[in-house]
Amino acid sequence: MNAGDEQTALETRVGDLIARSIGRDFEDKSFSESALAIHAFQLRRNEPYARYCRALGAPEQIRDWRDIPGVPQQAFKHAELRTFPAAATMATFQTSGTTGEGEGHHHFRSLALYEKSLRAGWRHAGLPLSRPHWLLIPPPEDAPHSSLSHMMGALGEFATERIWVAHHADRAMRIDLNTLIGRAGIADEPVILLGTALSFLHVFERLGARRLSLPAGSIAFETGGYKGSGRMLAKADLYARFEVSLGLRADAIWNEYGMTELSSQCYARGLSAPHRPPPWLRALVIDPESGAEVPIGGTGVLKLIDLANVGSVVGIQTQDLAVRRDEGAFELLGRDPAALPRGCSRAADEMLSLPS
Repeated sequence: MNAGDEQTALETRVGDLIARSIGRDFEDKSFSESALAIHAFQLRRNEPYARYCRALGAPEQIRDWRDIPGVPQQAFKHAELRTFPAAATMATFQTSGTTGEGEGHHHFRSLALYEKSLRAGWRHAGLPLSRPHWLLIPPPEDAPHSSLSHMMGALGEFATERIWVAHHADRAMRIDLNTLIGRAGIADEPVILLGTALSFLHVFERLGARRLSLPAGSIAFETGGYKGSGRMLAKADLYARFEVSLGLRADAIWNEYGMTELSSQCYARGLSAPHRPPPWLRALVIDPESGAEVPIGGTGVLKLIDLANVGSVVGIQTQDLAVRRDEGAFELLGRDPAALPRGCSRAADEMLSLPS
């Protein structure tokens, strides 16, 4: 079987697992077998990833999906992490270049599995399926390399209407606050207001002492983070602003944890609930010294195994600190730029020592 056919077969396999998992978890055996098959495929077809695994000293035959190496997020800024020829690239999403290292790139041969994953993840989390979407995020045509904008466009399947109140103009994002206020004044059914933490903060500051009245039952969907803005606000303080400016209590706010380097997302509702991944994405909280999973209640660094990442790397090693909770859930604590497991940085250097 050639590489293209093998990738198609794996993507079909994962897509079938996702379709069968809505509303329930699938067996650990199914996840394990798929994760190991994807890892083996990527070792053969993704040379930078193979170099990374060799530098880590990882065995070629891995028996436990938990032992699949996680590639540091920043590697996407320096290596072409894909299992297919560059000429076959159908879409590329870019990360923000905020650390002086430039932008990262996540390449896709097809977005079919990516879109199936994000829509199924929304359903699995229990988010509403038939409501108006008011978006504080630029539409995909304004930001063709933004995974978040593409996600918002793909979630239009669940919207009875979409009002985009954010657009790119003069190389900056502008939010049309007057349109948002006008829509709130005539809305007669619950809505979903979607945006980044930073875009919501801009709205709150521009509203000042004014309050935007949303229909009863409305919710907010925020993605968190203030990347590149120099701003920072504790989650509890941000959510307090939601109640002051929008009349939304904390339990009416959903947070999405995702990243350009992933194809799947985790969700948490309110202030106290942990983030929960869908069944085809597993989150491990690991000890950076030993690389072992910490016990429930322990703190470590978040490592993610995403079956929908067939065309890049199935394992992502973040620098996010988290507390391990029950049933695969985790509580985010924040990011530590120095929080990489032992050996990751050295192995990443080895991965980048040869042309990709």
